[in-house]
Amino acid sequence: MADLTVNFAGVSFKTPVVVASGTFGFGREYGEMFDLSLLGGICVKGLTLNARLGNPPPRIAETPMGMLNSVGFQNPGVDAFVEHELPFLRRHDTNIIANISGNTVDEYCRMAEKLSDAKVDLIEVNISCPNIKAGGMAFGTSCDSAALVTREVKKHAAVPVMVKLSPNVTDIAAIARAVEEAGADALSLINTLLGMKIDIETQRPVLRYNTGGLSGPAVLPVAVRMVWQAAAAVSIPV
Repeated sequence: MADLTVNFAGVSFKTPVVVASGTFGFGREYGEMFDLSLLGGICVKGLTLNARLGNPPPRIAETPMGMLNSVGFQNPGVDAFVEHELPFLRRHDTNIIANISGNTVDEYCRMAEKLSDAKVDLIEVNISCPNIKAGGMAFGTSCDSAALVTREVKKHAAVPVMVKLSPNVTDIAAIARAVEEAGADALSLINTLLGMKIDIETQRPVLRYNTGGLSGPAVLPVAVRMVWQAAAAVSIPV
């Protein structure tokens, strides 16, 4: 059998097949269909410091080549994840990547500490979240704010830190370099593109909160281009 082992940011993966954060949840439903140990890693659904109910429906909309989602970070919170979901995941021979989202730098840092203590294999930092202290502007749309989050999380994390970049920027290479200089161990690309769908009958947005993240085949060429640009700009793994 071929050896598919890869080393990414100092973490050994038995295969490069890793499920992305989002619709895979915490793996329980998929674990009923196949052996999760076949995966190189599981990047769990985004976690916040406290539990969130998410946005009211409608929060999902189909598009011709993908979907829009405005789920709103629905999750049980980091403490509940560590207590109830992580033990289930640890029963499988695969790496656990914890995706974290915060509205303040302090929230990111507190989650990094908790998840490091819980000994996840890697932390993925979602910087597409709104920065409350910057009037709601996403952390990932500014070199300074992206670097700030990265630098502070690194001070509190005892495991490798991978930063997930937002595609909703004019210069992805500049953001990538800023995050690398701030100490990131790796980058992941991309998060969803901001989009909107209109119901022509009601002449209103389909989603309750108007806009959502576009994913699916439609964004693949954009993702490939941004991966190429980021990889050319940094020396850390992408």
